[in-house]
Amino acid sequence: MDLVSLENILDNVSFAVLFITMLFYWVGTAFPNFSILPKLGTMGMIIGNLSIASLLLARWIEGGYFPISNLYESLFFLGWGVTTVHLIAESMSGSRLVGVVSAPTAMGIAAFATLSLPPEMQHSEPLVPALKSNWLMMHVSVMMFSYSALMVGSLVAIAFLILTQGKEIQLRGSSVGTGAYRNVKALKLNYQGEKITEVENQGGTAVLTQEKTIVNQLSPERLSLVDTLDNISYRIIGLGFPLLTIGIVSGAVWANEAWGSYWSWDPKETWALITWLVFAAYLHARITKGWQGRKPALLAAGGFLVVWICYLGVNLLGKGLHSYGWFF
Repeated sequence: MDLVSLENILDNVSFAVLFITMLFYWVGTAFPNFSILPKLGTMGMIIGNLSIASLLLARWIEGGYFPISNLYESLFFLGWGVTTVHLIAESMSGSRLVGVVSAPTAMGIAAFATLSLPPEMQHSEPLVPALKSNWLMMHVSVMMFSYSALMVGSLVAIAFLILTQGKEIQLRGSSVGTGAYRNVKALKLNYQGEKITEVENQGGTAVLTQEKTIVNQLSPERLSLVDTLDNISYRIIGLGFPLLTIGIVSGAVWANEAWGSYWSWDPKETWALITWLVFAAYLHARITKGWQGRKPALLAAGGFLVVWICYLGVNLLGKGLHSYGWFF
C-alpha cells in the first residue's frame, strides 16, 4: 500500500471515528445512567487523535516537509489539536463534559477536509519558496494549536451561555487570580433565594459587609454543571493564550527574516493581533477583576468568531502575505 492510499484511508477513518465519538458523548450526556458511553467517548477521541497523527506523519514522509502548508493539511492539524486539547482538558478537570462540544468540532473539521475540499487541494505539493524555512514548523504549528485551544475553550463558554440562557448566575468560584481578586468573596448561597451573608476575606480577617438576596434559577445539578463548564473554559483559554503569544512572536521573527520587517499590518497579522487582544481582555477580566460566568463567557463567545476569521476568513480575501497555499 502506498502512502497516498494510506492517507485516504486514515482521513476517512478519522472522520468515522470522530462521528461515533460525538454520538457517545451526546448520548452519554443525555442519559447519565449509561456511564460507559463517556468512557467510550474518551477512547474514541484517543483513536481519532492517533488516526489524524498517523495521517499527518504519512503526509510528512510523502511530501518531505512538515504537513501544514495548505488548507487540507492545516485542517487536519487543527482537528488533531482539538482532540489533543480535549484530552488535556479531561485530564485537568476530571470531567467529560468538554467532549459534548469538542467531538463535533473535530468531526466537522475532518468532514470538511475529507468531503468538501476538491481532490487537487488534498494532494501534497512542493512548498512555495516563502515556506521553505525551519520557522514553518515552529510558527504555524504553535499558532494552529493555540487556535485549537481557544476554539474549544470558547465553545465550552458558549455551552455555558446556552445552559444559563444568557443570565447572570452566581457561581461557587472557579477563578484564581491576583490584584483586585485577592479580596476573595465567599458567598454562602441558598438555592431557594433566601437572604445570604456576604463575607469578604481581607488578609485572613473575615469582615461582615452586607446582606442581599440572590436567586439562582438553576437546579443544584445544573448549577454544578455550569460551574464546571466555566472552570474548564477558563483553564483551556489559559492554555491557548500563551501559545498564541509565542506564535505571534515567532511569526514576527520569521517575517523579519523573509520580508525584512517584523510587522507589516498584513490582514492575517492584524486579525492575529485582534484575537490576542480579545483573549487578553478575557484573562485580564478574570484574573484581576474576578469576573466569572456570563461576562467572560460573552467575551469568549466573541473570541470564537474572531479566531475563525483569523484562521480562515482572511484567506477568503486572497490578499496579503499569508494567502498562498489556502484558497488562492
